[in-house]
Amino acid sequence: MTGPVHRRRRRCSPNWAGLALAFMVPATLLLSGCGHRNTTVAQLPAPEAAPAPIASLSAPRANPPATQNLPPARIPITPAPPGGISAEDIEFVRTHRPILSEEGLATWYTAPYKGRKSANGQVFDDRALTAAHRTLPMGSLVVVTNLKTGQSSAMRITDRGPFAEDRIIDLTIASAKATGVYRAGLVQVRIDVYRAPKPIETGGRWCVQIGAFRSERAAEKLKSQLLRKYPASNVIEFPGDESYWVRIRPQGDNREMAESIARKLRPSEGEAFLTRLD
Repeated sequence: MTGPVHRRRRRCSPNWAGLALAFMVPATLLLSGCGHRNTTVAQLPAPEAAPAPIASLSAPRANPPATQNLPPARIPITPAPPGGISAEDIEFVRTHRPILSEEGLATWYTAPYKGRKSANGQVFDDRALTAAHRTLPMGSLVVVTNLKTGQSSAMRITDRGPFAEDRIIDLTIASAKATGVYRAGLVQVRIDVYRAPKPIETGGRWCVQIGAFRSERAAEKLKSQLLRKYPASNVIEFPGDESYWVRIRPQGDNREMAESIARKLRPSEGEAFLTRLD
């Protein structure tokens, strides 16, 4: 690209008419030379975006769209190794100390239908060394010890439950057999947590699960009450194994709000359980 055409001269001399014309053309085309040099245009960098006017910075912003009607964010899948635990998990347990321990009653469970998914997003497997816990982060590596017989086994948390007030963990058939819980059905155990993929005491995504209701009508009635009382929350009613349940997810799956709801709820049937989703 070249600039405006000038007559070639042997020497530079003022040209007042040319100067007047030069001020009328764009600045990028003014780079012309004396003598026999050709005129070229300099490549300038693209100008930066102009800053926003001061007035626009102080203008009130439009109200954000309401979020209470948006569906809650999907909980990502937390996969477990085939069989529940890996050789690396066993080595980790052998070489580390538990970070948390608790005692309580354990039982075992099985899926009510084939292909049912665990809360971690994978298909439930009776043969895997896994278990259900209400509040440990999904994917936590634990060792469950039968306090009566001393039998113990490593396993991963891949599901949520048990939803019974006096129980702290539900085992798959494989986990129950490995710990001597299968035949007894209900056993006092110790849970030692060795590794958790997320903080145990802080953060997390939480809800309150209420039930079990013998009738769908009772579950729907509670759902309607919760929707009126907590309009910003997501409330669902769903069938369980010969029963019905209600789940309330506070806005943002906030733990403090879920804990507050769980403390205040006094359902006509069943119990209200604080449950971690992730």
